[in-house]
Amino acid sequence: MSTSMTPPGVPGPGTTTAEPELDEETTTASLGRGEGTSTAVRGRDEQMTTGAVAQEQEQEQEQGRDKGTIRLGDRTRGEATDDTPRYAPEWLELREGADAAARAAELLDPLRIRLANLPRRANGLVIHDLGCGTGSMGRWLAPRLDGPQHWVLHDRDPYLLHFAAVGSPRSAADGSRVTVETQRGDVARLTADSLAGASLVTASALLDVLGPDEIEALAAACAGAGCPALLTLSVVGRVEFTPEHPLDDEITAAFNDHQRRGDLFGPEAINAACDAFARHGATVRVHPSAWRLGPDESALTTEWLRGWVGAAVEQRPELAARADAYLRERLAACEAGELSVVVHHSDLLALARPTGGA
Repeated sequence: MSTSMTPPGVPGPGTTTAEPELDEETTTASLGRGEGTSTAVRGRDEQMTTGAVAQEQEQEQEQGRDKGTIRLGDRTRGEATDDTPRYAPEWLELREGADAAARAAELLDPLRIRLANLPRRANGLVIHDLGCGTGSMGRWLAPRLDGPQHWVLHDRDPYLLHFAAVGSPRSAADGSRVTVETQRGDVARLTADSLAGASLVTASALLDVLGPDEIEALAAACAGAGCPALLTLSVVGRVEFTPEHPLDDEITAAFNDHQRRGDLFGPEAINAACDAFARHGATVRVHPSAWRLGPDESALTTEWLRGWVGAAVEQRPELAARADAYLRERLAACEAGELSVVVHHSDLLALARPTGGA
C-alpha cells in the first residue's frame, strides 16, 4: 500500500521487488511503547534491521528493476516466493485517509459490547489483523477501543510488516498500552488453533481476493476460536461518477468480471462471507463503507482510475482503444477538479458464538 500505486482489487503500474531469502517458518517481531523503533526480520544468515530494509529499498528504486503489475491477492494466495509481488507502501499511504473515512463506525458499538463481555485477560485484547499491509487498520481501530491491546499483524510481505510495526499506534482510546507482534505467512492457512486466545480478527480489502475454500476456512477458524471478525472495505461492484460518461457501465462490468477471475468471488465476496459466517453460527451485520472521492482526493482518484481501467482492459482487450480515450478524459477532469467518484464497499461484522476459551 516508489514508483506507483495499485488500487484495491485492480492491477496497475507498480514495482515488483524480490523478497530477501527467509526462513520457511513465520517470522515474528514485537514492538511496544518504550521498546524502540526497530523491527527485525529474521533471515537465514542475517537480521535485516530497519536501516538494512530501507537501504535495500533505496537500491531497488535506484536500479529500477523488477517493474511489473501488482495484483491484489498476490500477498494472500499461494506460497511466498522470491518474486512475490507486493503492494507499494506509497499506495497504501495514499489510500489510508479514504479508508479511514469510509470504514463503518456504526459497527463499532456492537463490537465494543461483545469485547466488553469477554473474560478479562492480563494483557487485554488480542487482535489478529489479516493481510495487514502497512497497518492502517490498527491505526484506525486501536484508538477507538478501550483497554490494553496486543495486535498480531499478519502479512506475507516482510517489508510491509516492517512498516506496520514501526507505524503502529502506542495507546488505546483510554490511554492503555498497545503492543504489536508481526507474523509472516499465508493468512488463508489460519485455523482455530492459530487463533486460540484471540479476541478479534480484522482485515481490510481482503474478502474479494479470497476463493470459496478460503472464505469458508476463515469463517470456520473464527467460529472455532469463538472470536468476532471485523472485515472492512470489500468491493461490491458499484461505482458512481459525477459527471457520468457513456462508457462507465461497460468499464465497470469488465472490471467486475476481472475481479471474478479464477475462483475469486470478487464483488460477491461479501455475500459469500455473510453466508459462511452464518452457517457457522455467527450473527452477521453489514454496513456500507464507500470511498467518496472529490477534488481533495485527486491523487488517489488518479491512481485508482489507472488501475481500474487497466483491469477492465485486461479482462476485455477489445475495450482498449475506447478505454484509453475514456481514461484520458477522466484524468483531465480529475486534474481540473471536475470529477467526483463514489467507490462502493461494504464492511462486515461477524459475532461468533463465544467458546470456553474466548
